[in-house]
Amino acid sequence: MGAFEIKIGVAGLTSGEFIQTEALVDTGATHTLLPSSLLKRLDIQPIDNIPFQLADQHVVNYEVGQVRLRLDGKERIILVVFGEPDASPLIGATTLELFNLEVDPVGKRLFPVVGLMKWCGHSEKILNSRF
Repeated sequence: MGAFEIKIGVAGLTSGEFIQTEALVDTGATHTLLPSSLLKRLDIQPIDNIPFQLADQHVVNYEVGQVRLRLDGKERIILVVFGEPDASPLIGATTLELFNLEVDPVGKRLFPVVGLMKWCGHSEKILNSRF
């Protein structure tokens, strides 16, 4: 699969300042990872410490917090992993899902997709209300 980077903006939940950076798209990562030095600059505080399985199968705990992330003119609040101070930023699968984006690994680009809402728990009620 072709790896590629995208431009993103990152800000605190209440601050107006966005810091621009580039991040590697990594569909094998659950969450987005940013260098702790960047997160500290934005005064992002950890809200939890959760385990992650690494590529070599080891499980390591990382602190996580929340940031506002801007991508292609859209903004979302996402869960972000505190990486090492000099870590390369990574965009993970949950961030892509929040922005309704899919990866084109050959064209090395992201493209919008329609969100899925296929839970059928109310389907009979909805069907009956239409007739």
